[in-house]
Amino acid sequence: METLTEAQKLLQRGEISSRELTQQALNQISALDGKLHAFLHVDGDSALEQADAADQKRKSAPEPVSPLLGIPLAVKDVIVVEGMPCTCGSRILQGYRPPFTATAVKRLQAAGMIVLGKTNTDEFAMGSSTENSAYGVTHNPWDLTRVPGGSSGGSAAAVAAGLVPAALGTDTGGSIRQPASFCGVTGLKPTYGRVSRYGLVAYGSSLDCPGPFGRSAADVAAVFSAMQGRDPLDATSQDVPFAMNFPLAHRERAGVREKDVETATTLQGVKIGIPKEYFISGIQPEVEEKVRTAILSLKELGAEIHEVSLPHTEYALPVYYLLAPAEASANLARFDGVRYGPRVEGDSMWDVFYKTRGEKFGDEVTRRIMLGTYALSAGYYDAFYGQAQKVRTLIKRDFEQVFAKVDAIACPVAPTAAFKIGAHGDDPLAMYLEDVFTLPANLAGVPGLAFPVGFDQAGLPVGMQLMGRHFDEAALFRLAHAYQQVTDWHLAKPGIS
Repeated sequence: METLTEAQKLLQRGEISSRELTQQALNQISALDGKLHAFLHVDGDSALEQADAADQKRKSAPEPVSPLLGIPLAVKDVIVVEGMPCTCGSRILQGYRPPFTATAVKRLQAAGMIVLGKTNTDEFAMGSSTENSAYGVTHNPWDLTRVPGGSSGGSAAAVAAGLVPAALGTDTGGSIRQPASFCGVTGLKPTYGRVSRYGLVAYGSSLDCPGPFGRSAADVAAVFSAMQGRDPLDATSQDVPFAMNFPLAHRERAGVREKDVETATTLQGVKIGIPKEYFISGIQPEVEEKVRTAILSLKELGAEIHEVSLPHTEYALPVYYLLAPAEASANLARFDGVRYGPRVEGDSMWDVFYKTRGEKFGDEVTRRIMLGTYALSAGYYDAFYGQAQKVRTLIKRDFEQVFAKVDAIACPVAPTAAFKIGAHGDDPLAMYLEDVFTLPANLAGVPGLAFPVGFDQAGLPVGMQLMGRHFDEAALFRLAHAYQQVTDWHLAKPGIS
């Protein structure tokens, strides 16, 4: 399967049709997804009908068409698409088909993208490995014995394995960036409020961010450009213009490098901060090495490197695991066996509620609901939830102070490369620690972009994260794109593809 940028050029030149491109994706899914389990639902007939309509529009349109017209897309199964199942990876929504489509997806469909199906996810997006899905584990295409990351592991694995050129995920505490790192693709967590949450099944309403996956920064920027923007159906969404013109053409093949003179001044004047709190004991040495090498590459391209400090980083993990479960406790109260999905019958209304929720929610969702309900309970609200909100403000101020001095922050995405399936099965805290470098961006609401910067000795991808000022995704794309002009990591493909 071509990258999104390659597919655009082939379609524009008439060297491939949307039907051929879509059929190619369906063939890849048929051949490989039995091993990966990236998809929970695929609607091939509808996709081919949409592809035919895109081809007809391309032939008959009197003016230039959308650059995304006719390109296949996968959608994480916590984002609703009318007529397609939306299970959120949970038995409590088994068989549910929503009557409407999320705003972000509608905008991409309006731009011509073709929704092939829904990808696997940790139940209600609660997890860092996609092992918490009620419908089975997704496997990492670089090593089928390892996790793809979570909770958007299905989307990341689908792009990495070449099943689709682009996919949508969601990021509440790292659920786009960490899978992007583990699977060797590029993924964006936008600024909170940049992309509408309407049609996203809520986990943590003050933290949730829909965002795209692709092979490169150029791929991701193309999808993001079409899905972002103010939505009257989401009161938290903002109307902030986005424009991205890449200074260099996207390279399509490994080994083709731009002239040194063209890249030498690409990042002149850009200031990048390196937070000392993100290079800590316990991080896999190869991860630190690859990230620091990538930072040196940005310096060689003209960027200025400065050490910075985000002193309240150590509190991000406990703050997140008070706030996110508290919001989940409220958001998931609606799933009771009456309005959505299956129910377990009982002797009374309350008996139905208790039995349905007790039998249909998985262990991790149950754990977080209980944690959140406790944090919100009388006598504990001020000590836990209220205090966590105050510390969240301090974390946000840390970022504001640093971004007064630098344009972006560079750091690891995760402490390690992808771990073995089942490695953290009996240790929830070890699983939570996988998000230690990604949680702060969600608490502060700033954008984060993850992309591959090398491989460890086991041949597993290592990712780097760039974080930027509120609504300055363009700066992150520019940095990552410049890096991807002089490196080939984003072009590497797993053997399974």
